[in-house]
Amino acid sequence: QVQLVESGGGLVQAGGSLRLSCAASGRTYSIYTLGWFRQAPGKEREFVAHIPWSGNRIYYADSVKGRFTISRDNAKNTVYLQMNSLKPEDTAVYYCAADLSSVIRTTPNAYDYWGQGTQVTVSS
Repeated sequence: QVQLVESGGGLVQAGGSLRLSCAASGRTYSIYTLGWFRQAPGKEREFVAHIPWSGNRIYYADSVKGRFTISRDNAKNTVYLQMNSLKPEDTAVYYCAADLSSVIRTTPNAYDYWGQGTQVTVSS
């Protein structure tokens, strides 16, 4: 089993910043890729970014490229999402997810474990 716990969400003004954290526990040795997804009310869950546990083959969705930065701290079993220049359209519940396979994935259907999510609200 892999457990994921997100934190760091909150309410910010447009143009502000937040840093989300995702702490992994359990069989963390089995994780190949950590991804961030988000889901706004009434919308489908969408890919934001992912990072491998080893190496730096990072990928971002076009909607966040240049504004968000994903990073990891393997010693702490934690992945981060630094979000800058936030926009109201970034408002969503943000989830981290673990992929246990070596196949590159950007669809939520393919990820094996999920956190409970953390709310990010950006006011205009």
